[in-house]
Amino acid sequence: MEEKIIIRDMEETNVWWTKDFHTPEYKDRDIYKKIKKFMDTRQIVAITGLRRVGKTTMMLKFVKEYLDTGFSKQNIFYFSFDDYSSVRISDIIDIYKKLFNKDLSSESYFFVFDEIQKIKNWEEQIKRIYDIYPKIKFLISGSESLFIRRKSRESLAGRIFEFKLNPLNFKEYLNFKNKKFDNLALYEEEFLKEFNNFLMCNGFPELINKEPEIIKKYMREGVIDKILYQDMSEVFDVKNLIVIRKIFDIIYNNPGQMIELQQFAGEVGITRHLLSEYLEYLEESFLIKKLYNYSRNARKTQRRLKKYYPTLLNPLLIKDDFPKIFEQAIVIHSNADFFWRDAYKNEVDIIQTDPLIAIEVKSGEIKEENLTSLKKFIEKFKPKKAILISYKTEREVGSIKIIPAWRWLLRE
Repeated sequence: MEEKIIIRDMEETNVWWTKDFHTPEYKDRDIYKKIKKFMDTRQIVAITGLRRVGKTTMMLKFVKEYLDTGFSKQNIFYFSFDDYSSVRISDIIDIYKKLFNKDLSSESYFFVFDEIQKIKNWEEQIKRIYDIYPKIKFLISGSESLFIRRKSRESLAGRIFEFKLNPLNFKEYLNFKNKKFDNLALYEEEFLKEFNNFLMCNGFPELINKEPEIIKKYMREGVIDKILYQDMSEVFDVKNLIVIRKIFDIIYNNPGQMIELQQFAGEVGITRHLLSEYLEYLEESFLIKKLYNYSRNARKTQRRLKKYYPTLLNPLLIKDDFPKIFEQAIVIHSNADFFWRDAYKNEVDIIQTDPLIAIEVKSGEIKEENLTSLKKFIEKFKPKKAILISYKTEREVGSIKIIPAWRWLLRE
């Protein structure tokens, strides 16, 4: 690619080199303060997450903070590799050095590299630059976590901190909508309305207040298709995109199903080993989440059937199968790793382990039988808390607290 085209793109994206810089409208994210604590360290800071969750906006917010401290404008360098997967990182840096006649050993620099996983063997490339130029602070991003966990863990050990930026949680969603309530108890109907809107937009900032048809198209074409057909094929050795799409669609349209690998592999026409591999790829691309069946015995936990949830809510199911979507939303926002099911099919949707908390999810009318599994779990494991998350009911039944979803999502 011609050097002059790269320079043109550099000048267009690094507007602070020549004029005042104003970040895109920015609303606080909970993780921002956590990341900020590590910006003064020597280590590379990496932000991962789904497409369109706000990684670039957050990176530019850090650029603005550097500028506000009086950091040299020309020493801040942003570059996106989204359209430059064939270049070498060192070549891009050499163009930057030549543009400003820079000696990277003599001053402090802030380099912001977006979608860096597009570059083959980027880990070794950036490791070499990191080791040669200790005055450069690197902030990088990528749409998949595997580029950190599988390839980089060894080569960048001690050199990198990773943070995952999720879609908006309910608190952040309300903040993005400028909704502030001084007394939660007085606004239940308003919260229920916003909770329903929150489910529909999937926590994507760009989808707030958009029509359902726009949301469906955006989710399918702007997020899912691009991850499956573009990002995934660049990062993983996917031999059959049609099959991996079929696997995802089955989970996307039926969240929370337990999968027996041999049987499921037969249904989609591949081997058990390849199915395990494809499920891992979907997990590492942040498209699905796996829950283990809780046991005090780690070996039993690994052997038992796992549950799989898509990380994205299917807008079509919000209307057609709300109970499943309601359960899925709570599972995803609980950041759970476990559910519980015994040999008698008593089942609790979410088990948190530190401390031990049992959470059942029920969107409809709550009857005594809905508490049976929770009571069985309480009897066997003695959790610190037992909660049933409802759509709007709030009361206590013995040691079990029943809490509306919107209130639970706003917990501290």
